[in-house]
Amino acid sequence: MAAPRPHPLLLLLLVALLAASAPRRADAWGKEGHIMVCKIAEKYLSEEAAAAVQELLPESAGGELSTMCPWADTMRFRYHWASPLHYANTPNVCNFKSSRDCHNSRGQQGMCVVGAINNYTDQLYTYGDSPKSSYNLTESLMFLAHFVGDVHQPLHVGYEEDEGGNTIMVRWYRRKANLHHVWDVSIIDTVMKDFYNKSLDTMVGALQTNLTEGWSDDVGHWENCANKRATCANDYAIESIHLSCNYAYKDVVQNITLGDDYYFTRYPVVEKRLAQAGVRLALILNRIFDKKKADTMPLYVQ
Repeated sequence: MAAPRPHPLLLLLLVALLAASAPRRADAWGKEGHIMVCKIAEKYLSEEAAAAVQELLPESAGGELSTMCPWADTMRFRYHWASPLHYANTPNVCNFKSSRDCHNSRGQQGMCVVGAINNYTDQLYTYGDSPKSSYNLTESLMFLAHFVGDVHQPLHVGYEEDEGGNTIMVRWYRRKANLHHVWDVSIIDTVMKDFYNKSLDTMVGALQTNLTEGWSDDVGHWENCANKRATCANDYAIESIHLSCNYAYKDVVQNITLGDDYYFTRYPVVEKRLAQAGVRLALILNRIFDKKKADTMPLYVQ
């Protein structure tokens, strides 16, 4: 007697469960990290840039760029072609070369986070053109804001063989995770709990204070970008792979438990990268939308 055939709904449920358990690249920074980057950037936009951003934001944003900065991660299943735009891989070396590393799995050049930042920057330069730009500049803005955050997460410029730490399983204290998730989410969550009363706004405020105090001498260097119209995303990727090698990957092996020694030497790197991403996102947006001052762009604190 033939065995009964499973109900079609059970088959669909099984497929869904298998898909959910399949390995995939983690999102860069968590939702909170992306929101922090954009909250910092918002404070440094010129009046002209802020006005342009307001015009381009969808109504659902409530007038705040930061609410839309996680948007690109929510679109990954809708825009499958955009998945490789969140990161870049190196052939397991501690340097980044765009001609070698910026491509998707089919070898299509420019399909990485660096190429994406430059592409969406170019699109946004058509804002205000007559006739009206043919691009969806609302999506261009939201992609750009997200990808500038991504390129500053060190493991989004990581090793190809471990998919930027996604295949390196560790314990974050007692909790199982992969190394990429530790840098996306776990360090930020632990810092917020330990130092900022679990408040995102309190952490953003502390980072903004550091920008005017502890990091004030460094901010000018973060803004340096010789490309007047393009971006310096290539430089940001080079920084990230160096940080991946010197901090994220350093002393990590499969199934290691990462505790205080790792946490207290790495969380300052995460905080600084969040701040750098915010400053540089503001710089890019000011250059795009405040063309009168494109060659001399000081930071504008609102």
